[in-house]
This record gives sequence, C-alpha cells and structure tokens, in this order.
Amino acid sequence: MLVLTRKSNQSIMIGDEIEVSVLSVMGEKVRIGIQAPQHIPVFRKEIYLEIHRETSTAENDGHTSEEAGAQDAPQAAIDESIRELGEGGQPKSR
Repeated sequence: MLVLTRKSNQSIMIGDEIEVSVLSVMGEKVRIGIQAPQHIPVFRKEIYLEIHRETSTAENDGHTSEEAGAQDAPQAAIDESIRELGEGGQPKSR
C-alpha cells in the first residue's frame, strides 16, 4: 500500500486516466473527488462489496454466466444491483 500525505486542493494520479483530489478536510472527515473515464467503475467500498455479494449469491442460486447467455453477465448483474440500490432511495455511487 502506498501512503501519501496531501492537503486540500492537492491530487494524486493513478495511471494516466484517474485523478484523486482532496477537496476538503473537516475534522476527521476528508472529502475526495475522483475523476475517471466513464468505462472505469468507481464505487464506495461498502457498495462494491454488496454488489459482489449479490452477484455471488445469484451465481450460487444457479444463475451462471452461461445461463444468462452473455459474456458480460457479471457486468449486467452489477448494473442491475446499482439500479436496485437507486430505486431503494439510496444514492448511487459513481
């Protein structure tokens, strides 16, 4: 793990396409901004884990990628999970 110290209005780059900026620091809370290409999914970790837990549960219940008939079935499951979270009144993370 790389550990860096940054102040407000400073950034780090991940590769050539992802910029993580410190927007503000208020007590123990740090607001960050992430600028990434649209094709790179960005989620809060708890949402990411929930999506993967739901995907694993669906696969264990007999819904496999082959049954879905498409190679992008995991992405379709993630997209569906995101839609469900949005409909439940919780904000979507991107």
